[in-house]
Amino acid sequence: MPKPFPRVRVHAPARLHLGFIDISGTFGRRFGSIGVAIDDIATRLSLWPSREPRAVGPSAEKALAILEKLEAALNLPGSATVEIESAIPEHVGLGSGTQMALALGSALLLAYGLPLTPRNLAPRIERGARSGIGLASFEQGGLIVDGGRGPETISPPVIARLPVPEDWRFILVFDSRGQGLHGKQEIDAFQTLPPFPEQEAARLSHLILMQTLPALAEQRLETFGAGIAEIQRSVGDYFAPAQGGCFTSPDVAGALDWLAAQGAVGIGQSSWGPTGFCLVASEREARRLAAAAAALKIAAHLDFKIARPRNRGADVTLAMPAAEAAPVQA
Repeated sequence: MPKPFPRVRVHAPARLHLGFIDISGTFGRRFGSIGVAIDDIATRLSLWPSREPRAVGPSAEKALAILEKLEAALNLPGSATVEIESAIPEHVGLGSGTQMALALGSALLLAYGLPLTPRNLAPRIERGARSGIGLASFEQGGLIVDGGRGPETISPPVIARLPVPEDWRFILVFDSRGQGLHGKQEIDAFQTLPPFPEQEAARLSHLILMQTLPALAEQRLETFGAGIAEIQRSVGDYFAPAQGGCFTSPDVAGALDWLAAQGAVGIGQSSWGPTGFCLVASEREARRLAAAAAALKIAAHLDFKIARPRNRGADVTLAMPAAEAAPVQA
């Protein structure tokens, strides 16, 4: 049994993946991504020492598999118990797997006093293999642009990071009937889709550099939203053969069309979906539109949630000593 260490608590925010930049790697760097960290949906957990790995709470089975993988990768002298208060929903486009892995890994690093960072840890547990948005959201939050993967890249580098105005709100649209592509399906999709057009990759790069990021820096909601929507249209068209259309869920697409007609901007789908999103200027406007959208006829299987932008990374903190921790019932 290792020397007891304090209980560690982690709050890891969800993220929206707003699109890839150059999936085929025209200049030798594949993927490249833009994304944003959000509050209100998060993985929250506590970790403390135990003789054998244990996990209880939402997504406990996934957490246990990740915990065992981490213990082997870090060559730890002991194990841990994890109590999960909340977990990001799995396979709906919010980065659940990466955030769970980084939350557990960071808790173990702090608990055992290991001189590693989440960025050092990610490749050991096969995270950040394509997009670097999940890792960067965990590290620092805000809106992130990563530089993709070159021939010798270990983790995609952050090449731009800006805060998102605190008043802005995302409206998320969930479809409870399905999940986005993941695992082998996702791998197969990337292998079978045609090369991403070089001219389109250049256009998206220009769009991000000279419209989307400057608009965010100047807090121009409509211009920023127009840039995000255009990125989403391009990437959605490219992925349409693999996911059945520009949006995985036709009902989510319909709800977002309605929200756009009411003035929402930045319309899109996070990763493979089916979760869609849009952006409005305030909490009040978000509440009004979300309530009205929930009353639509197409919304029978849809859920609407308001999320704030998160301009800081995950919270990883020491709590009470493990000896004082209350037992957890499986």
